[in-house]
Amino acid sequence: MNLFEKIFSYQLSSRLEENDLYTLTSQERSWLRMMLSHPAAAYAFDEETRARLEQCTLDDEPPVLEHTLIEKAGTTDGQSYLPWLRPLRRIMRHHQGMLLGRLNKYGEPIAPQPGIPWRLEYSMARREWYLYWFNVTRFAPMITRLAHLQSVEQHEMSNRTYKKAKERMDNFVQMDRHKAVVQVVPTYNEELTRILHAFSCFDKKVEFDEELHTYWIHVHFTGSESEYVLNRLRFLGKRVKVVEGDHLKRRMRETALWALARYGDVHVEESEQIEDEAFRE
Repeated sequence: MNLFEKIFSYQLSSRLEENDLYTLTSQERSWLRMMLSHPAAAYAFDEETRARLEQCTLDDEPPVLEHTLIEKAGTTDGQSYLPWLRPLRRIMRHHQGMLLGRLNKYGEPIAPQPGIPWRLEYSMARREWYLYWFNVTRFAPMITRLAHLQSVEQHEMSNRTYKKAKERMDNFVQMDRHKAVVQVVPTYNEELTRILHAFSCFDKKVEFDEELHTYWIHVHFTGSESEYVLNRLRFLGKRVKVVEGDHLKRRMRETALWALARYGDVHVEESEQIEDEAFRE
């Protein structure tokens, strides 16, 4: 592409962006038509939006994937888009409270309680949606699986109650946030794309030192996601090293010692002694 083509493309994209327009290729429209036929689309869009999108893709045929993509030994996934997501997001946008009916951990129904939704989060480790909310009755922060919800209704809240609950939830979520720094071993710098893909579902920042020719990945995650981070670290193996994050270091050390003890290179007593020496260091 020459300079004039680049300038024209930039001007065209800028003009489209200014007018809130987005261009779609025929292949993208075909994929959109296929996704609109998925049962979850009824919960993801309201009827008017869904009908409008279907009208825009009437002339496009959905791609045929039966003989192209084959999944083997796949796990059974639950529904990724639940009907409670849209009403909860609407309540959150309007900064209002809610009456939440749910089940307890034993599957018994709990009478609707007033609360304030704070955040919706999808756990890649458990493949489930979670709602962070503030229980006004108990005056305590809560985390509830969306699969346990029974009813959601908008409920008027005073500004004072809403602000106090939001401050409490902010403090609670900040306490549950964890950070780790993962170093990419320079020998495997060429595999950086693969390594970053392993942490693609987390908030992260990449730092590069030109003198040492080394990458550091700053990963942010919640306490409930620490096991999934460990799973990713074990998957990457010798390509990475945890340089900050005491909990992850200890768990990775335990995994290595258990593996050595199981395969006969180190006895259990020796592995415990090595672990004690490592902790003292």
